[in-house]
Amino acid sequence: MTSLYRFLLTPRWLAGTILALAAIAVCLWLGSWQLGRFKEKAAAQHAAPLPAAPAVPLDQLLTPRQPWVGTDTAGRAVTASGTYDAANQLLVPNRTVEGVKGFYVLTPLRTTDGRAVTVVRGWAAGPATHARPPAPPSGHVTVTGRLHPSENSGMNGAIAGGLPPGQLGTIAPATLVNILPYDVYDGWVAADTAPNGLVSVASLRPRSGSGLNLRAFQSLGYTLEWFVFAGFVVFMCFRLARHEAEAAADRALGIDPVHSTSR
Repeated sequence: MTSLYRFLLTPRWLAGTILALAAIAVCLWLGSWQLGRFKEKAAAQHAAPLPAAPAVPLDQLLTPRQPWVGTDTAGRAVTASGTYDAANQLLVPNRTVEGVKGFYVLTPLRTTDGRAVTVVRGWAAGPATHARPPAPPSGHVTVTGRLHPSENSGMNGAIAGGLPPGQLGTIAPATLVNILPYDVYDGWVAADTAPNGLVSVASLRPRSGSGLNLRAFQSLGYTLEWFVFAGFVVFMCFRLARHEAEAAADRALGIDPVHSTSR
C-alpha cells in the first residue's frame, strides 16, 4: 500500500504540499493573532475600575516614547493647561447617557507645546443640529478630567462621515487631522466639571461588566474562521492524496478509475 503513495514525492505533489503547509501556517498564525486580540479586548472589558489616584499632567502620561492611550492609562485622572480654541468647537452627536440620546460638546485645548488636548466639556440631551452649547472660557485654564482612548467608528456611539460642518462622529486624531490646523494628543479628556446646561461625562469611563462587547466577539469569530480554514486545508490534502492513491490502485488492477463505481 505504501508504494501507492509514491506520487507524493513527485515535483507536482511536493510543490502542492509545500503550498498547503504554508497556507496552514498562515491560517494558524492569523488565528493565534486574533485569539490574542480577543483576550486583550476581553481583559479590557472586564478590567476593574482604576483606583482613585491624584490627577497627573497629561504630558507625563503621553510622552514621545508612549504617545498612545493604553489599558494602563485609560481612565486615569489627568490635568491639562492651555487656552480653548472656541473657533473649532465641535459637537459629537448620537451619544447616549442613561438611555437618553444627546451629544458631546468637544473643544480643543491648545497647550504650550503647540498641540491640543481634545476636551469633552460635557453632554446635552437632544439633537446636535442647531444646538447652541455654552462657549468655553477665555484665557489660560487648567482642566481636570478622565483620559479616554481614541475611538473607532462604530464604538461607543461613534459614527463615520456624512455629518454637517461643526459635527464630529469619531473622537480620534485621524478624524481631526483635516479639521484642526495643529496636532492633537491621542485620546480625549472628559472634564470633571461641566458648564451650566451640560452634564459631565467623566464618570462614564472606566467601564466594567459581565458581558463582552461586539468587537471582542468579532475577534473570536475571526479566530474560529482561521482555524477552520487550516483544518479544511488539511482535510482537502488528505482527500486528494487518498483519491490519487485509490486511482493508482485501480490502475494497478486494470480498472478504469473514470468508470469505477466501487469507491
